[in-house]
Amino acid sequence: MAEQQPAAKTIRIKLVRSPIGYTERQKRTVAALGLSKLNQVVEKPDNPAVRGMIDAVAHMLEVSE
Repeated sequence: MAEQQPAAKTIRIKLVRSPIGYTERQKRTVAALGLSKLNQVVEKPDNPAVRGMIDAVAHMLEVSE
């Protein structure tokens, strides 16, 4: 029988500041994280790619483990 993988860690990301007034690149990063409205919360896998995106727009987000 195959061993089950442990559940992948996820992080909750909340958009707390509007991307209006920021660069187009930052707006696209917020959209790529799946955020489109203020106070919207998404769960993403905790991996280096997502962490890098969060670091790029950390001033607009609230992150919880």
